Amino acid sequence: MEKIARILLPKLREILFIALLLAVILLGPRLFNIDGDLGRHVTIGKYILQSQNIPRQDIFSHTMTGQPLTPHEWLAQVFFALAHEALNLTGVVIGTAVVIAAAFTLLYNDANRRSRAPLLALGLAILAAAASSLHWLARPHVFTFLFLVIWTERLEQIRRGEKVPSWQLPALMLLWVNTHGAFIAGFVVWGAHIVGYVWERWASDTQTSQSAIRPLLIAGFSSLVVTLINPAGWHLWETSLGFIQNRYLVGHTAEYLPPDFHYPGTWPFLAMIALSVLLLARSKKPIHPSHALLLTGWTAMGLYSARNIPLYAIIAAPILSEVIHEKLQYLPRWQRFEHGIKTINDLLRGVLWPIAAIFAIIISVIANPGFAARNQFDPDVFPVQAVDWLKENPQEGKMFNHFTWGGYLLYRLWPEQLVFIDGQTDFYGEALTRQYEQVITLAEGWEEILTAYRVGWVLIPAQSPLVNSLQNNSSWEKIYQDTTAVIFAARSK
Repeated sequence: MEKIARILLPKLREILFIALLLAVILLGPRLFNIDGDLGRHVTIGKYILQSQNIPRQDIFSHTMTGQPLTPHEWLAQVFFALAHEALNLTGVVIGTAVVIAAAFTLLYNDANRRSRAPLLALGLAILAAAASSLHWLARPHVFTFLFLVIWTERLEQIRRGEKVPSWQLPALMLLWVNTHGAFIAGFVVWGAHIVGYVWERWASDTQTSQSAIRPLLIAGFSSLVVTLINPAGWHLWETSLGFIQNRYLVGHTAEYLPPDFHYPGTWPFLAMIALSVLLLARSKKPIHPSHALLLTGWTAMGLYSARNIPLYAIIAAPILSEVIHEKLQYLPRWQRFEHGIKTINDLLRGVLWPIAAIFAIIISVIANPGFAARNQFDPDVFPVQAVDWLKENPQEGKMFNHFTWGGYLLYRLWPEQLVFIDGQTDFYGEALTRQYEQVITLAEGWEEILTAYRVGWVLIPAQSPLVNSLQNNSSWEKIYQDTTAVIFAARSK
């Protein structure tokens, strides 16, 4: 009976994966209703699959048609398109859930390997997942969660002198650089390890081993070369670095702003920071310089920009597992308890039950019509009814659209209609974004901008200040309105 139990019962990591998978699936519509980018990703991904071509010039907007386009997320877009082709938005939800669950399950593995305390590792992985959850969205950045976990673990293994095949990090970077622009985070982590090594050798009284520096340098520089293997070549770096250096664009993107700690979603991040300060203040054993740099640097970046909070959580959790384990080893009862959990966890090797549970969850989601009905774009957030009307009453001429609706409009109306702008601010740039803002805020010269771009009709939120101005303007006619959106058409002259 004991042998059967060992074979059937799952390890903690399988339980964590199943719990996270279910949690993300239950979030459902939240994954794509917080912002409008998913529609653009699905549209571009479908175009790539159908045309067998990765777009290098804009074919999605009338304002930037033909301008060079840097396809830095094309692999993720293909992923979302395939998921959508299979099961519509439910497929996207399931695919996103699998990526997020895999990322934080692997994070648990890393924390457990470093601390040899499975219960402690489980708690920190859950806390890290909670901290990152404010940015759980069906967008390419979820792949950065997964790749950063693997990248960080491999670099740590190299630092400790463990053997890591030389091809692994460059191969991972090849995927990462074609999936999401935050591949730069990998080089930030690599740089911290290099500086930490130099720091340790310079500051320590004893000579540190040189066995790690050569493979670290090889891994970093070979991965750097691999970043050029993408549709845009070195221009990918230009796009990624150029955006984060543009204060106007960054300042007008909500996720790049500092976190608001009055919002409950940021409290797990705050808890991790408080835990870090408490533990390091009470620790008798100094942490490795690279860990100190990583923890300090990513804490600062998380406080500077909410977008970095998930990355901070992924970096911090394994480091904290080591620090906490060092403190808890002086508590005999806790040590005995963790040892008991570890012994049981090591004995368990059940895979049938976890696999059956994962399939059961996915099949239940697919077979339940309620999930498909639930996984839809919210008509209170996006102009669902207005676009339904446009499908039956297509408009002539070029559109001006609300910024956050651009991706949704591509999803529903492209290629028949091109958007004025969408959420890809790194492509549209500061000049067009300022012109868009000039129109929606009714700043001086806003009418001239609509004329310059030969806008024939306007689709904007019902609460927009622009509604009243167009309504009182004899050059425009309101042709549709619901509680979410209003459509104006230019009158013939």
